[in-house]
Amino acid sequence: MRTMSAPITAARLAEETGVSPRSLYRDIDALRAAGAQIEGERGYGYRLVEDLALPPQTLDETEIEALALGLAEVGALGDPQLSRAAESVLAKVAAILPDTRERQLIHAIAHIFRPEPRYAQMIDLAPLREACGREQAVRLTYADAAGTPSERTIWPLALVYNDSCVTVLAWCCLRDDFRMFRSDRIRGVEGDETSFRPRRVPLLRQYVARLQARQVTSLP
Repeated sequence: MRTMSAPITAARLAEETGVSPRSLYRDIDALRAAGAQIEGERGYGYRLVEDLALPPQTLDETEIEALALGLAEVGALGDPQLSRAAESVLAKVAAILPDTRERQLIHAIAHIFRPEPRYAQMIDLAPLREACGREQAVRLTYADAAGTPSERTIWPLALVYNDSCVTVLAWCCLRDDFRMFRSDRIRGVEGDETSFRPRRVPLLRQYVARLQARQVTSLP
């Protein structure tokens, strides 16, 4: 249940665990009685809220290497806020691992070497990241490829870390449509109290589906 996207149907759980749905329902009732907080019901799906009655999650050697490599890559992006967060996550995870796993995490085999940050020119992404999480509009001063500035009000949906820059996937209120905004062309970000909650997730899904459809139709 920990590795699946919630809510998880009983049929899916039964398939993954190799037991019958009837046995699964009994196991969920037993876990709830033991103190595990599992939300949901039959016909809808389940979500594990707290797992105090279950053994702690452990990481194997390959998972630790993947974690160390991923956090090192985040630290090399050139985004100060994410870099500090990566250091904090590494310290917190190391503190709760057994000694042998802690040493492996701190002295990982896999390394990232970047003499310069991946994104050398980067605006402060914190306001955009915060606006995404709070589902609040922002006003951008944005320059096109020729350097001509314009003012845009957008609903930021996600930050995408591409090969050369960070791109903001957004709903553009001026164009009344989805648009991408390169972070290296953003000249200014100003907060806007306008809320678009709870539309971020469905809009993002719609935009991603549109992008995927374009990719499929462009294939030879």
